[in-house]
Amino acid sequence: MKIFKSHFWYNKNQRNGIFLLGIIIIILQILIYADVFSEDKPIDNNQSELFAFQKQIDSLKLVEIENRKPKIYPFNPNYISDFKGEQLGMSLEEIDRLLAFRKMNKFVNSKKEFQNVTKVSDSLLNKISPYFKFPDWVVKQNQAKNSSSQYSDKTFYKKKEIKISTTDINKATAEDFKAINGIGPAFSERIIKYRSKLQGFTFINQLYEVWGLEKEVADKVLAVFKIQQKPIIKKININTVEFKELLKNPYIDYELCKKIFNYRDEVAELQNISELKNIKDFPLDKYDRIVLYLLAE
Repeated sequence: MKIFKSHFWYNKNQRNGIFLLGIIIIILQILIYADVFSEDKPIDNNQSELFAFQKQIDSLKLVEIENRKPKIYPFNPNYISDFKGEQLGMSLEEIDRLLAFRKMNKFVNSKKEFQNVTKVSDSLLNKISPYFKFPDWVVKQNQAKNSSSQYSDKTFYKKKEIKISTTDINKATAEDFKAINGIGPAFSERIIKYRSKLQGFTFINQLYEVWGLEKEVADKVLAVFKIQQKPIIKKININTVEFKELLKNPYIDYELCKKIFNYRDEVAELQNISELKNIKDFPLDKYDRIVLYLLAE
């Protein structure tokens, strides 16, 4: 008992101090309780300023959302890749149709032709066609077509008839090609230049490979000009040809040239030119054209 008594026994001054401390604690508790449960004082807010501030925040949110959207910049639809086509909303089938068309070394020169090739819907075409960017000469050609369609056949200026010197497409001159409606100086020279690059047309449909030449115009050319005598093409030996020389083949690009040389290194020597078909990812659709310029000796 003495032990407990020593801990709980206080003198008068100590008891007074404890009593005073208790009173102070009670007063503080009352003040805290009264402050917590007191009603909030009304805040004088300027509603017009708050509304304007909220409107500014909303506009900034809209700007940020717009900035996060993927941007579409002007582009040439002839060079749409798988990734780009998917971004634009094209299906895989539509992209494949365009890529197959381009593999034939053909180009679309208007949004209508793009739709004819890819079979995209009108809604998607209207959405992406404003971003189509064609070369200047294509734009001018389309403008000329549109302006000419506004006139009737009676008022349209008829092209002066030109007598052709031959119907052999490999011997025809630039002037001969100008006799075809739709072929002017630029396209006639382009046909001649491409014919020289090929060393002459061996297949009649090689004319469709001329850059920018529309199928309808090419059909008009082929209705008059034919291959009456196939050209004699100078062939090069695939086993001894140098890289730069092989690259001059109009149907061989840099990547295919590398694959051919890698294959030649593997087999040491090609016994037959048909071995090119063994190369991985070799463009079989171009085989007949590629081997026009090659032989294996």
